Amino acid sequence: MRESTYKSYDELPLFLNARMVSRILGVSQSSAYELMHQDGFPSMRIGNRWVVPREEFRAWVEGQVEP
Repeated sequence: MRESTYKSYDELPLFLNARMVSRILGVSQSSAYELMHQDGFPSMRIGNRWVVPREEFRAWVEGQVEP
């Protein structure tokens, strides 16, 4: 598993692309693309690009943690 180069959410840009999502989560870029197309994942299409708003990504990650 790859280690993320980001140490806090504040370091992230406002919108994340698949490459950034893959680096943050430590998964392959193809896995990030698959995730970005799943229902419930906070991605949006802008033109031909799929991006993820930083704050919605943060909320999604925090929602994945089991108590």
